[in-house]
Amino acid sequence: MMEKNLQSEIGQLFMAGMPGTSLDENTVSLIREFNVGGIIFFSRNIENPVQVAGLCRDLQKEAMNARGIPLFLAVDQEGGRVARLREPFTFFPGNAAIAQSIEPEKRAEEFGRVTAREMALVGLNMDLAPVVDVQQGELEKHLQGRTFGESPEKVALLGRAVVRSLQKNGVMAVAKHFPGLGQARVDPHVHLPHIDVTKENMEKTNLVPFRAAIDEGVAGIMSSHAVYPALDPEGPATLSRKVLTHLLRRTLGYQGLIITDDLEMGAVAGQGPVSEAALRAFQAGADILLICKEQGHVREGCRLLREGLARGEITEGQLVESLNRIEAAKAGFLAKPKEISLARVREYFKKSV
Repeated sequence: MMEKNLQSEIGQLFMAGMPGTSLDENTVSLIREFNVGGIIFFSRNIENPVQVAGLCRDLQKEAMNARGIPLFLAVDQEGGRVARLREPFTFFPGNAAIAQSIEPEKRAEEFGRVTAREMALVGLNMDLAPVVDVQQGELEKHLQGRTFGESPEKVALLGRAVVRSLQKNGVMAVAKHFPGLGQARVDPHVHLPHIDVTKENMEKTNLVPFRAAIDEGVAGIMSSHAVYPALDPEGPATLSRKVLTHLLRRTLGYQGLIITDDLEMGAVAGQGPVSEAALRAFQAGADILLICKEQGHVREGCRLLREGLARGEITEGQLVESLNRIEAAKAGFLAKPKEISLARVREYFKKSV
């Protein structure tokens, strides 16, 4: 790639939120002018299965007409209280309930299989799940019900089952929150957690489920907004080259997508402008920069990364590597996009709508 092309491709690094339930002019602008790589869905974007399918169809049509590159269309669908897709989509009670069930591995597989089938039907292609944090002590409120428990081996087994069943059925899985939030005592949506864990305990506990997910070929791993002084006392994992590049890429050998948690969360946004966090996260080793609400932050982040490339703050080599990983994921999961059929959506959900 020549630099001119690289400049135009920088938007592929960004996954953005959008305001409503239908395609709006500002989101169209992000796709056409900034070449954004993905869109994340929240409750504000979801009314019912037919509406979601229509929105996914419109987004992909816009992207294909603009650049010929399909979008990642992502959602947090963990089950339990973190489930953006509500009835008539199938409801699952979440990781803690799965782990405590009579046949947990079977339930984890069922969750992945059914969730992927329904997501793919409406055009969503990436599930920001499973949570593979290993609980250590009492969980902070925002994580309650979202973990598989305190046993690293059990978390690894069930996380792997979810990854396998989601991806076998055509939806990318994203294991989170690397390198583990199970000891967090504050909510990173608001505050920056500091997690004092030794490298030895990290290896024996936190990293076990992530190694399993990597072995299973997980499409994405999401970084955590927490400081791990034993790994890098300077800042949160999302902004740490020691964590993302040295530990995750080099030590664990992970070759898939590294995705940041939302860069507008207080743990990171409290450190400075969101656009600067996007630049720092990319420099640290992230491939996909998640900005869930304010699209202005996406535009500013794109501009800042373009300037960083021109000034040499971003190397062409690193950018090409990230773009190649994004391209490979899209080629693997989105190369033959299934036509989104509103008739099939209505038929599948007819008992509930």
